[in-house]
Amino acid sequence: MTTPTQSETARRFSLRHINPDQLPRTTGEFLADRIAAIMGSWRFIIVQSALLALWIALNIIAWVQHWDPYPFILLNLVLSFQAAFTAPVLMMAQNRQSAIDRQKAQLDYDVNLRAELDIEALHEKIDLLRQEDITRLVGLLEMLTKERIEKSERP
Repeated sequence: MTTPTQSETARRFSLRHINPDQLPRTTGEFLADRIAAIMGSWRFIIVQSALLALWIALNIIAWVQHWDPYPFILLNLVLSFQAAFTAPVLMMAQNRQSAIDRQKAQLDYDVNLRAELDIEALHEKIDLLRQEDITRLVGLLEMLTKERIEKSERP
């Protein structure tokens, strides 16, 4: 049984099978990711825009009693609360994504380092084969030169 080469070992223990997105998450990280995904979607933007337009229209047209007249102070309070609540949650999601990106970058670096070592080993093998070929060719040239000299010395 032969020992595995460096490239076989690198392939067998490759870090490409590790997916940082599938690492275990705490409940807070899960919620932060989920809220960021929802609030960063077009669906959320469209629904929120429709609700804001409805809020303003109902308060201007006055079909229902004015619960928030023109300067829309209550609407401003609601939007401020939403911004104050979601900003830290989005920051948590961004921090988690940054950590995932750092892990992916480290995995890429490890794979590139292994590839560089494999390429270096291949260069050494090629250099060794080239040196062996040169040594063999020099030996053949010396042998041919000796034969030629011997043939020229014979009458």
